[in-house]
Amino acid sequence: MPEVLNLESTTLRKDLIDYSRNLERKNALASQFKFSDFIEKTKAGISLGQEEIFGFVNKVTGKEFPDIQTTAWLMAVRMRNDVKPLTIEETTNLTLAMAASGDILDLAEFEHVVDKHSSGGVGDKTTLVVGPIVATCGLTVAKMSGRGLGITGGTLDKMEAIPDRDGKVPGLNVRLTEDQFRKQAKDIGIVVTGQTGTMAPADGILYALRDITGTVDSIPLIAASIMSKKIASGATDLVLDVKVGKGAFMETEEEAFKLAETMVEIGIKAGINVVAEITNMDQPLGEAVGNALEVAEAIKTLKNGGPEDFRAHCIETASRMLMISGKAENMELATEIVMRTLDEGTALEKFRQMVIAQGGDGRVVDEPEKYLHVAKKYEVFYEGSEYLYFENVNAKKIGEAVRDLGGGRVKSKDEEIDRSVGMMIKAKVGKTLKPRDLLGCVYSDDPEKAQIAIQSLKNSLSFSREAVNIPKITRGTYPQVI
Repeated sequence: MPEVLNLESTTLRKDLIDYSRNLERKNALASQFKFSDFIEKTKAGISLGQEEIFGFVNKVTGKEFPDIQTTAWLMAVRMRNDVKPLTIEETTNLTLAMAASGDILDLAEFEHVVDKHSSGGVGDKTTLVVGPIVATCGLTVAKMSGRGLGITGGTLDKMEAIPDRDGKVPGLNVRLTEDQFRKQAKDIGIVVTGQTGTMAPADGILYALRDITGTVDSIPLIAASIMSKKIASGATDLVLDVKVGKGAFMETEEEAFKLAETMVEIGIKAGINVVAEITNMDQPLGEAVGNALEVAEAIKTLKNGGPEDFRAHCIETASRMLMISGKAENMELATEIVMRTLDEGTALEKFRQMVIAQGGDGRVVDEPEKYLHVAKKYEVFYEGSEYLYFENVNAKKIGEAVRDLGGGRVKSKDEEIDRSVGMMIKAKVGKTLKPRDLLGCVYSDDPEKAQIAIQSLKNSLSFSREAVNIPKITRGTYPQVI
């Protein structure tokens, strides 16, 4: 049987788009697929052929399997984590098959379509800052983002915390049609919306099963999930932000670098100009954790303020996006360009344009404290008498506390959440602490939940009498030279 796609072809993306529209070819591969052979080969670590992988994904997309069969295969892949994981070729084929399971957005009309993707973190509102910066520099940021699940926040949830002109929340529109998506990308150079149901539908099916069967933590499955959506959404230049630490999927640098390497290799094969940065998620990024609070912090950062760690991360990520897209020859020059957009206020105005274009109230840019809906504030102070240093600020515990306030989801990305709740964390590893210093604030209109969150905040902190080094945000990149 001839191969479905030539992974070495210079026209791979075009070939993939053509395949995605060829229902006859898809049906033929599905009809020839034999699950018994596929599962046995997977369990034994025998190489899976391209035709088999594409046939399997076509069967999954057509819902021709009972969930128990699909789950059995996912479990077989997961059980090979420490023995013989899927090869990069197998993972690439799985990614391409998932991308081609639905519509693939063809954005060839734009010279560069720049995107960034975070593997998920606590307090990570980076897209709201770097998107406007990069768009201001003349690149097209046409981004499809997701919702939060568990302790990781979702960009769409943060954007919906911006009210419409009538003050209603959810306010800003993140359900744009393809025509609206293209028009806004052309008109103002930036658009951030949700993924359509016809884009990478196989990923939606597989992810839902992974989430309830303990098969999320597999690097090939994580990489295929992320990269299939990026390929389908039309990105030409991509920065991957792979989080590592207590508040991330990848808890060790070894795991994070392996995930980064896998995703970069898939992106290169698919014709995407891609680099990964590995960044610290032991403690929350910035101070704000919670949707409306994070929007306010993003606006503050676009006004050339904001917490030092978050601001530095945004500048570095935006600079890297400019460099891989050819807007700057090196990181030093890219950083100068990025800083200019903050100093001159042009990135802030680009953010305002995006808000207005998507139906939000542009006045939020000038007075976020007036127009964003934020719950009642409870201040939490250090009650000890010693002068200390912060040794640990546990991102996982803080993320869980905000989720339990109602700011995150537990079971499904369709669950309703409260965008007004959250925490402001003043504690930072290495920072000094003296009596009556403010540890942070809890925001909730439910007094009982607020008291539980206050205790969670206190429990997330540990201290040292000796000086503690301030951790670096970026721990490395893949490739290392970027």
